[in-house]
Amino acid sequence: MARIHVAGAIHADTIAASPSWLARPQDANALDRDLWPAAASRLPDGQLALDGHGVEALDAAWGTPLYLLHEAGFRERARAFRQAFPGWGIYYAGKAFLCRGVARWVDQEGLGLDVCSGNELDVALAAGFPPERIGFHGNNKSPDELRLALESGVGRLIIDSLDEIDRVERLAEDIGTTVRALVRVTTGVEAHTHEYIATAHEDQKFGFSILGGHALMALVRCHTSPWIRLAGVHSHIGSQIFETDAFEVAANRTVRVMAQFRDATGATLRELNLGGGFGIAYTAADRPGPLSELAAGLERIVARVGRDFGLPELEPSIEPGRSIVGPASLALYRVGTVKVVELDGGAQRVYVAVDGGMSDNIRPALYAAEYSAVLANRSSQEPTVLCRVVGKHCEGGDILVRDVFLPSDIAPGDLIAVPGALAYARSMASNYNHLTKPPVVALDRERVRPLLRRETLDDLLALDVG
Repeated sequence: MARIHVAGAIHADTIAASPSWLARPQDANALDRDLWPAAASRLPDGQLALDGHGVEALDAAWGTPLYLLHEAGFRERARAFRQAFPGWGIYYAGKAFLCRGVARWVDQEGLGLDVCSGNELDVALAAGFPPERIGFHGNNKSPDELRLALESGVGRLIIDSLDEIDRVERLAEDIGTTVRALVRVTTGVEAHTHEYIATAHEDQKFGFSILGGHALMALVRCHTSPWIRLAGVHSHIGSQIFETDAFEVAANRTVRVMAQFRDATGATLRELNLGGGFGIAYTAADRPGPLSELAAGLERIVARVGRDFGLPELEPSIEPGRSIVGPASLALYRVGTVKVVELDGGAQRVYVAVDGGMSDNIRPALYAAEYSAVLANRSSQEPTVLCRVVGKHCEGGDILVRDVFLPSDIAPGDLIAVPGALAYARSMASNYNHLTKPPVVALDRERVRPLLRRETLDDLLALDVG
């Protein structure tokens, strides 16, 4: 039974079951250095700060919900990938989070850029990003999107279907140009992740299946086209992956197809894009290894499969997105209500409702993504209770943080911070219940400035033709 505290049920011992990986913190004010941006700290008054900027001042200036992105942290992660993978192509996956400011950072740090729609491509071009360093993905690129790619001179078009090959040929002939391309293959590797973010098993929409010879047929088809300059093969096995085992199986199957193509045509392909999906730490259950270990592991894999199939001069590339922007970001929310819910067996759960929700981070509702959180505007010496951080939407599944221990004196008006929350959150944000999308604010030691302003009701009404 839960013991009832004289100050109210929120101060009682909550005995609702928590996941096995979640331990009650010895110090609720401590920041797990594996989860938070390196520049995150506590100020003397207990409030959370990012590179010296306290969250109370940031809230006063920008309001909540609010995404914060540490520019130096983003740049350091981008630079770390480039340094860990010398000689590799590094394409920042813009789908994780893209705006003109971030596109310029990516350019300045010497990375390529991966886009997945004509609009993402337009953003990159509007930022002045060199088109020759852009890779363009998508399983259903429209003729207009393909025309934009061809006319702007994107460096890599990732071919995803036979219909797309036909479209590219017609457009390229009409424009009078050729395009460098990779063929995306599905390797049949199921990464240990949620079904919706595992992208290399056979029964899904992306790429050409290796089974049945579809991938080899597509390679030959592109090779024989006068409008397509076939450069290599692309594969992607999923997201939030912490081990290299699945990459090894995928690379083995992918390079085997490249060898079969060489044997069938006499032509040799060099480029091998292994995609992205490198995991980050959202909770204590996530423990990604050092980037140096990932790089060494992938280097060994590429070297081995190259030797095994007689393709020793492969030109590998990867597409990190979440693993660059996620560790440099956090989201900030204000608590509106705190509610204790009685559960079967006498247990209780404390529901902490904030001013955002599934409209600004759909990932927990979409595929049960887990997050962490801390009380951000102050420290607390009170015991912790098991909480569920929820949003304000009219959905029972509107959950931001499913399980987290927070101080038992959590109260309306407090601020809560969630690490890693910008990766995919703003990109997938919606206007459900007519909530407006939060701003994205970039900061470093010297300055704070918006990358994306807060959406307003006037923005929504401008779309409503009445």
